[in-house]
Amino acid sequence: MTARTPANPVTAAELDAALADVLAAPRAAGGIRMLCARPKPNKRDFPDRLTLSRDGGVTGDFEMSRPWLELPDGGPDPRIQVSVMSARVLDLVWRERDYIAHPGDNIVVDMNLTEENLPTGTLLQAGTAVLRVSDVPNEGCAKWKVRCGRAAYDWTSPPDRAHLRLRGLFCSIEQDGVVTLGDALRRL
Repeated sequence: MTARTPANPVTAAELDAALADVLAAPRAAGGIRMLCARPKPNKRDFPDRLTLSRDGGVTGDFEMSRPWLELPDGGPDPRIQVSVMSARVLDLVWRERDYIAHPGDNIVVDMNLTEENLPTGTLLQAGTAVLRVSDVPNEGCAKWKVRCGRAAYDWTSPPDRAHLRLRGLFCSIEQDGVVTLGDALRRL
């Protein structure tokens, strides 16, 4: 799938009306609703399980081989190994699933992802893997604006809402393991 513009994008009014529901998501643990690996740009696989490793990131995901954020030595920055998105936000913005590409987040979970609930450094159990919430903000890429619409991009990106992490968050992998669709993402 390519970065197509939705024919019926979510509106700012719909997003604002849904904010209270998004923020009311479970706080201590939430059900993992979708898993995604990106074998190459603009390609999405939705497996029932993902293998996560400190050395390689998400198995089957190209991101660590061509990361947008690198360490000074040119290697991939581990703080962006796994991207996590709110299922409630995804349901709002990803309307035309048959021809608009999934945003690419590895884990979609029904959980409150705010900084208040999951401060930087928080450990999360994801199946047998352990993740650490990163300090790198997920601001969405240019494709997010195209795929989900300008209103969704504007709603998730203003500086005064950054603490809400409406676009999601990044994590490093602290303990190798496997996460399975239907597992809970649990704050440790």
